[in-house]
Amino acid sequence: MWRVKSLDAILATAEKKSLHRSLGPIQLTLLGVGAIIGTGIFVLTAAAAQKAGPGMMWSFVIAGAVCAFAALCYSELASMVPVSGSAYTYSYAVMGELLAWMVGWALILEYAVAASAVSVGWSGYFLGLIENALGFHWPDALRHGPAWSMNGWMPVADFSAGIVNVPAIIVALTVTALLVIGTTESARVNAVLVAIKVTALTVFVVMALPVLKTGNFSPFTPNGWFGPTGTTGMGVVGAAASIFFAYVGFDAVSTAAEETKDPQRNVPIGLIGSLALCTIFYLLVAAGAIGAVGAQPVHGIDGSVVQPGSAAFTAACNLAANKEALVCSNEALAHVLRQINFPVLGNLLGLAANLALPSVILMMIYGQTRIFFVMARDGLLPKSFATIHPKWKTPYVVTIFTGLCVAVAAAFFPVGQLADISNSGTLFAFFMVSIAVMVLRVKDPNRPRPFKTPLVWVIAPIAMLGCAVLYFNLPFEAMAVLPVWGAIGLVIYFAYGFRKSHVGKGLRGEVHELDDDAPPTGLPGAE
Repeated sequence: MWRVKSLDAILATAEKKSLHRSLGPIQLTLLGVGAIIGTGIFVLTAAAAQKAGPGMMWSFVIAGAVCAFAALCYSELASMVPVSGSAYTYSYAVMGELLAWMVGWALILEYAVAASAVSVGWSGYFLGLIENALGFHWPDALRHGPAWSMNGWMPVADFSAGIVNVPAIIVALTVTALLVIGTTESARVNAVLVAIKVTALTVFVVMALPVLKTGNFSPFTPNGWFGPTGTTGMGVVGAAASIFFAYVGFDAVSTAAEETKDPQRNVPIGLIGSLALCTIFYLLVAAGAIGAVGAQPVHGIDGSVVQPGSAAFTAACNLAANKEALVCSNEALAHVLRQINFPVLGNLLGLAANLALPSVILMMIYGQTRIFFVMARDGLLPKSFATIHPKWKTPYVVTIFTGLCVAVAAAFFPVGQLADISNSGTLFAFFMVSIAVMVLRVKDPNRPRPFKTPLVWVIAPIAMLGCAVLYFNLPFEAMAVLPVWGAIGLVIYFAYGFRKSHVGKGLRGEVHELDDDAPPTGLPGAE
C-alpha cells in the first residue's frame, strides 16, 4: 500500500494517452477565476458575517493567505508533473498508493459537496430574482431544506421552516444532463461567464463603497477570533474556515495542467494570477457589503450565539427585527443593492448569479468525473466507473451517479454546512500536497523544477499549519464527516483497489487502462 508510481511512469502514461494541450496563460487564469468566483462570494458572505461580523475582512485575508501558500506548493508540483489528477497524482508519486487513494477520495468529497453547495447558492439567487422581479412567492416548504442541529452525536432535522430545496435539485440535474449528453462550455463561453461574474462584482463595489458608513464596522469582531467558549466554527478564524470555500477552485488550474501549453510556465501564472485577482475582489466586496448595510450577527431567541444554518439561527432570522439583516439573506449581494435603493441593479446581479453559477456546478461535477477517470486509469476503481456512452462519448454512469448525489445533498442541506463539509476534504488534500513538495525535494532533488516554491521549508510548513488550523476551526459536524468518509474509502480500497492496482501488478510504465481507450469526449478540454 506504500508503493509509489514514479514520476517517470506517470509522465509516460500521460504521454501515451494524453489530452490535447490548448490552454494558454490567459485562458488558464480565466479558468481559475471562473472556478473560484462562485457561491463563495455571492452567498457565503452572509454566513461569514454571522460567524465573524465585520471581522470577516480578516477571514478573507486568512483564507486567501493559506490558499496562496498552498498554491505555491501546487505550482511546483504542477509544473513538474503536468498531468491530470491534481493532488491525487502528486501524492501517488511521492507518498504512496494508500495516501494517494485517500487524497483522491477526499477530492471526490470536495467536488461533489461543493457542487451541492453551489446548487443551493444558485437556488437562493433564483428565488430572490423571481420574487423581486416577478412578484412570485415560491412555497416555503419547497424553497430550502430543513434546519439541522446536533443532539449529541446525532444530527436532528427541523422541517418547520422548509422541507426540500426544489430549485437546487432542478439546477443540479440539469447540469448533470448537459454533461451526460456532452454539451460543454467552451473556452469562449467560459470567458463570457467570467466576464459576467467580474462585471457583477465590479458594479456591486462601485455602488456599495460610496455609501460606506464607518460605524457599520463596529464592533469589528463581535464573536472574537475563535468564537465564544463552548462554540465551534465561530469567530474570525471559524469564518475563515468557512469562507475558504470562496477560494476553492484554484486547484482546477492544476487539474488542467495536462491540457496546458508550456505548463511549466503557464500553470504557476494561472494559479497565482487567478488567486490574486479573486482576493482583491473579495476584500472590496466584503468592505462594500459591511459598510453599506452592516454585518452584525443575529442572536438566538435566548441571546445565545448561533451557527448559520442551524434551527436556532432560522428561528432568529424569522423574527421581524432580523428580517432585513444581511446575515439572514440567501442572496447577500443582491440584498445589499436592494437595501441601498438600487433594486434594478440588485435584480441584475441576481440574474448574473443565475447565469454564471451553473457553470461552476458543471466544473465541479466534471472535476469529480475526471478524478474518477484518473483513479480508474490506475486500476484503483473499476473500469465500469468510467464507462463511456456509445453515442455521446461521455462517462455517463459516474456522471449520473454523481449528479444524483449532488441533487440529494442540495435538496436537504443549507449552503453553509455543505461548504464546510467540502472544505474538510479540500483542506486535507492541500495539507498532503504541502507535505509532498517537501518530500520530493529530498527524494528527487535533481529533477528539473521549472517553478520552485520559494523558501519551501518555510512556505510548505506554513501551508500545512494553516490547513490544520482552518480544519480544526470548522463546525464539529463538518470535521466529523472527513474521518467517516475516509473510513468508507479505506474499506473500498482494501476490498478492491489494493488488489487491482496497476502499479501493484507491475504495470508501472505502460498504459493498461479502460476498454474504451480514449479520454471522455464532450467534456471541457477532451478531444
